[in-house]
Parts: sequence; structure tokens; C-alpha cells
Amino acid sequence: MVLDFNTLYTYPGRFERLFEDFFKPMYGGEGRRPVFPPLNVSEDEANYYVRSEIPGLPMDGLELTLTEKSLVIRGERPTEQGKYYRQERPAGFFQRVVALNVPVDRDSVRATLTDGILTVILPKCEGCIPRKISIDVA
Repeated sequence: MVLDFNTLYTYPGRFERLFEDFFKPMYGGEGRRPVFPPLNVSEDEANYYVRSEIPGLPMDGLELTLTEKSLVIRGERPTEQGKYYRQERPAGFFQRVVALNVPVDRDSVRATLTDGILTVILPKCEGCIPRKISIDVA
């Protein structure tokens, strides 16, 4: 998977702003909030994995969509009623879009939800898995 950082270099000061934003507090005067749900994207020789933390969300509140170029995770966490003194767990509608810049075997995609962790397994297409090529000595 390739991440393209070229756009960071096209505008002066944009790269420096990236690091400044990284070290700002997540909750603060500017109203920045963490992205929900947090996720990890990884791979091994045969699959890509998208793992996301979605604790306490019922299955009927979650929807996965695989398009040609992205995986869309959307859902809605119900708002809990009551009087709050502090509320850090987000409620309401959410959506995360994971860009897929690689072909996957769309018919073999699997998803599981265990202990609040959503795991989406995206198998690599057979033609895209790297193969070792032997070299004949002449």
C-alpha cells in the first residue's frame, strides 16, 4: 500500500502544519475531537486487514460497503439518555472511508465483530500476490 505525501510539499508551510496539528491536544479550545471509530490498516502476504474499535455498538447499527476504490464503515451509536457530568464517548452517526489503492478479491471479503473490535479481511487478488522468479544462469 502506498501513501502519497506529494501534496504536503506543494504548498509552503503545509508540512510543518502537519506536525503542529499532531502535537496539539485532542480536546481543547479549538474544538478538535478524535476521529471515531479509530482504526488500523495492515497487511500480510495474503490479506489486507482493517481493524476498528467499535465498543458497545449493536450489529444493526453498523454497515459496511465495499466500492471499487474504498471500504466504507458507517453506523450510528445510540445516544444514551441521562444527566452527564462528563461525556467522552461519541454518540450519533459516524462514517470512515478507507481508500483501497490495490485490487482485492471482492468475493472473499469477510468481516467479524468480536469484543468490540470490527475486523475486515480483504484478500489480495491472486494476480497481485508477489511471486519469486527464479533466475537461470546461462
